[in-house]
Amino acid sequence: MPTALTALCRHPIVQAPMAGGASGSELAAAVCQAGGLGFLAAGYKTADGMYQEIKQLRALTDRPFGVNLFMPQPSLADTSAVEVYREQLAGEAAWYETELGDIDGPCDDGYEAKLAILREDPVPLVSFTFGCPSRAVLDGFAKVGTYTVVTVTTAAEAQAAQWSGADAVCVQGVEAGGHQSTHRDDPHADGTGAGLGLLALLAQVREAVQIPVIAAGGLMRGAQIAAVLAAGASMAQLGTAFLVTPESGANPLHKQALTNPLFTHTELTRAFSGRPARGLVNRFLREHGRYAPAAYPAVHYLTSTVRKAAAKAGDAQGMNLWAGQGHRLAREMPAGRLVKVLVAELDAARAALGEARTGGDADATGGAA
Repeated sequence: MPTALTALCRHPIVQAPMAGGASGSELAAAVCQAGGLGFLAAGYKTADGMYQEIKQLRALTDRPFGVNLFMPQPSLADTSAVEVYREQLAGEAAWYETELGDIDGPCDDGYEAKLAILREDPVPLVSFTFGCPSRAVLDGFAKVGTYTVVTVTTAAEAQAAQWSGADAVCVQGVEAGGHQSTHRDDPHADGTGAGLGLLALLAQVREAVQIPVIAAGGLMRGAQIAAVLAAGASMAQLGTAFLVTPESGANPLHKQALTNPLFTHTELTRAFSGRPARGLVNRFLREHGRYAPAAYPAVHYLTSTVRKAAAKAGDAQGMNLWAGQGHRLAREMPAGRLVKVLVAELDAARAALGEARTGGDADATGGAA
């Protein structure tokens, strides 16, 4: 049944908000114009930077869009583990002829200032990563007509979001590229068994909450979108699929790496930011992942200069190459065309499913006769 969420766009396809420059106004506008739901990523931007990008997007499209915010993170009480990691990374800084970053950057990502702007000049949808806002924040958005979504990685987080007043949740499976949006960063949960696959998690969340669900994690084809919709999701969110589009602001080296046979698989790592994030396995990840402490955003600030220097040097082996498990299925085409291709694949999958059901009913009738 149509909901306030699905009414935001013509097709059940959401372009994931990818912080770090990939999800800018050009990409979001292209997706919106094609009938999907485009997103701006406000993470790592100043409040004014976010506002300027919203103005740019509004100049490109009059269709609904979303803005994603990072929740404030706890201040780092003990920096000793980060300083040990700094020593580990000294060779990287020397190799790229740069200095390691200052770890004393802000932990709130300008959260309150961004909230104030979005309440003063409302956008159609706001989503949250790395935690759940208070009921007061969510109620404030409801009063100005903004739809709210909280990204979750467990059924318990989904229930907390519903109790706090979120309109919907975005269920992120472990297959997803980029940061895992856990509400509490627990280093004891690290390991090969950490996190649930999307379909298993989606089933758990659907039984735990009554609000609409967006499914995210490894989705690259229309048939996969059909699968999560059949499993109870209202919409599907894709990130890696849009990274290689010309409208994406991702570094060209990052785009090339997604389909480069040199990069065979992905892993969850703390190497670049101090929080678990899925990326292509490269030299930096292999050499430093096991030593990286659970210290976000301190590690993000520490490695930022090295990552930028590696990109400037044209060396993908020193960059954070965020990617979902389906990265080898990435297709280089304009974002609007990709939405249309996904919709065609979705329609074909739904038609095939309908034919299979009809055939099954006919066989059963014939058998009974």
